[in-house]
Amino acid sequence: MQPEIEGYRFGRIVVDGESHTRDLIILPGRVVGGWWRQEGHRLDADDLDAVFEAKPEVLVVGQGAYGRMKVPPETAQAIAEQGIELVAQPTGQACDTYNELRDGRQVAAALHLTC
Repeated sequence: MQPEIEGYRFGRIVVDGESHTRDLIILPGRVVGGWWRQEGHRLDADDLDAVFEAKPEVLVVGQGAYGRMKVPPETAQAIAEQGIELVAQPTGQACDTYNELRDGRQVAAALHLTC
């Protein structure tokens, strides 16, 4: 069963009853806490090794409460080359999207919890 996001607010998320205050990746069957990127507000393909290994159908990227974490075109291309559909949204919306998709598809989420 895929983890469920139970709540999100700036800087804090609850996944399957466990509270996290650092960015994280949710994969089918597990949560990778303390996720950080090479460049804080830029998502690079190298930041997504765990996602690429898990091979989900969809990757939901939470770009932060205010959408400050950018997904450059070359990163979107690398995700597409892995056969993964990309959805990039502000984190609150991304949490809702992840929960909607998790029951019918193999979905992962890479979530920036603050700005």
